[in-house]
Amino acid sequence: MPAERLLPNTEAEDLLKLAREIARDELAPDAARYEEEARFPREHFRLLGRSGLLGLPYPEHCGGGGLPYEVYLQVLEEVATAWMSMGVGLSVHVMSCYALAEYGTDEQRARWLPDMLGGDLLGAYALSEAHAGSDAAALTTRAALDGDRYVVNGTKSWISHGGHADFYTTMVRTADTGGKGISCLLVDGATPGLSASAAERKMGLTASHTTQLIFDYAVVATARRVGAEGAGLRIALSSLSSGRLGIAACAVGLAQAALDEAVTYASGRSQFGKPIIEFQGMEFLLADMAAAVESSRATYLEAARRRDRGLAFARQASIAKLVATDAAMKVTTDAVQVFGGAGYTRDFPVERYFREAKVPQIFEGTNQIQRMLIARDLRKS
Repeated sequence: MPAERLLPNTEAEDLLKLAREIARDELAPDAARYEEEARFPREHFRLLGRSGLLGLPYPEHCGGGGLPYEVYLQVLEEVATAWMSMGVGLSVHVMSCYALAEYGTDEQRARWLPDMLGGDLLGAYALSEAHAGSDAAALTTRAALDGDRYVVNGTKSWISHGGHADFYTTMVRTADTGGKGISCLLVDGATPGLSASAAERKMGLTASHTTQLIFDYAVVATARRVGAEGAGLRIALSSLSSGRLGIAACAVGLAQAALDEAVTYASGRSQFGKPIIEFQGMEFLLADMAAAVESSRATYLEAARRRDRGLAFARQASIAKLVATDAAMKVTTDAVQVFGGAGYTRDFPVERYFREAKVPQIFEGTNQIQRMLIARDLRKS
């Protein structure tokens, strides 16, 4: 089980206890079945909304929880430990609210943010395109101004919650000036001309539907533009710094789940007259797994504390994402090894954890991109 948490107050302790109970009693029992059926867990997101867990790091007067990012991420880890798709989905939703919360006008926040944070609406984040993944400034989905509205055409790729979300925080091209020509629109999920493709057939996280998002002369009011025209790329990159901490926390939750399963199995499986956990080779393997989990947790928490103190944290967010997701891949691989041949079957959850651990090394900026960002920041310091 995770190490005892260091939380700032009793309210945070109570919240984490609530999150752990929901994760254990409401999420974990459904995870394997929903993943097997590739079934989107919309009702589970509604449960998180009713429980107040969809807007934790945002101000209370906007409908959020008003809690430090440090606390939110630990709640997110608990959710991901029980069900990775739900953890990733929670992280995506929180990131989708970021643009409006940080860059929207008072009128925009009052109109839309309470329902987004309160759980009535589920969000998605639409930045990537088929030829604009790591190179976000190259996106081509275009929004042409027509009076008091934009007419949007283009296709977004790799959109979590595609076809299920109630709103899409969408980056579009409004001018042919590279990264300076990108703007941010808060697009209603029911907008005519907006549709989603069939869900991608993925290796893991199959309950988290990922689709293309197709804009075919979709009309979006200019009142739904967040920030100034041309500010979209800056908004997107700022959103990603916080989103990477969410993915780091999810990766730690997944690694913790794999470690827990491995310890339980090694304690109950006997060979040569004693539990295999007592063999030194197994002891060292499990010890390294535990060290990877706890060091990754410490890394994301330190980055979150910098964010909460108003300090620069983009480099630390990239480090946390890099370290935690690489560790999750290693820990889940080793968990399969602990189980031996049984770990390669779907009779045990470590097989699913192993498949789920790969994509966190890719989304929110690949780990190769994280290394570039870290090095670039070091050159400036």
